[in-house]
Amino acid sequence: MDRIFSHAFSGLEPDVVLDAVESIGLRTDGRLLALNSYENRVYRIGMEEGPPVVAKFYRPQRWSDEAIREELAFVDALAEQEIPAIPAIRTGQGASLHGHAGFRFAVFPMQGGRAPDLDQSDTLQWLGRFIGRIHAVGAAQPFRERPDISIDSFGREPADFLLANGFIPDELRDAYASVTAQALDGVRHCYDRAGEVRMLRLHGDCHVGNILWTENKGPHFVDFDDSRMGPAIQDLWMLLSGDRPDMVRQLSDLLAGYEDFFAFDERELHLVEALRTLRLLHYSAWLARRWDDPAFQSAFPWFNTQRYWQDRILELREQVALMSEPPLWGG
Repeated sequence: MDRIFSHAFSGLEPDVVLDAVESIGLRTDGRLLALNSYENRVYRIGMEEGPPVVAKFYRPQRWSDEAIREELAFVDALAEQEIPAIPAIRTGQGASLHGHAGFRFAVFPMQGGRAPDLDQSDTLQWLGRFIGRIHAVGAAQPFRERPDISIDSFGREPADFLLANGFIPDELRDAYASVTAQALDGVRHCYDRAGEVRMLRLHGDCHVGNILWTENKGPHFVDFDDSRMGPAIQDLWMLLSGDRPDMVRQLSDLLAGYEDFFAFDERELHLVEALRTLRLLHYSAWLARRWDDPAFQSAFPWFNTQRYWQDRILELREQVALMSEPPLWGG
């Protein structure tokens, strides 16, 4: 994947955003607020009538049109089963992905909410039930255009990119290359212990920031932009935090709800720390690939400093040790 330079969104001025939304038949009142998003550009748009909407402009060159349509169709399928995902608004012609001034975008109903309280057992079970339902739909058919979460795509390729493009300081390069090789070996051993696991359509980035909680209706799952094929545990492990006993308790609560709707293969518990390791590698490469985007330089000023890479080396060493431990529960 080539680096995507800062001109990707340089032409997306406020009038272009409003014109795009009006091009699909919606009447704005001229109010526009940029929301917290880095990979794409997302705006809350006021309407002349009714509540505001959210317009999401996809980063050019990242996904094909077909891959974006797969994301939107997956969310449609979830909503049809009354799973609280937010489907895009369709035009009279039935389209949900639109184009304007060289940008691709989709428009969604505005959904309020707060982050869920993951210290509550009932909340975790509620989340688990809906994630189980998401996976039941996700298992019905595969993605054709979206890639898998794999050791190569989330581990080897990101590490190779960072080492090949001058991001690692010279004095830390050997240490980073060594610990990355050890980490990837650890990931492979985890996958070997798990054996062949089922791959299904996932949310893919199911952390607390992508769940909006309302008191009466519970969770709403948003931002399926990173939806891919992968093992079910990918949508569960990011909701775990704290020390090992804390994570065991949280996982038990999640699975208590999850297995009401979808069977969980305990072998996947061998993948928790492996997937965490892959995410760490992928995240650093994601920042590096986007570093020419001014929004990233403003939001992540600590990236690519000497201290940043020293911390990543220590982090990966910790992961090497964690991947040698028994799984959290079962297995």
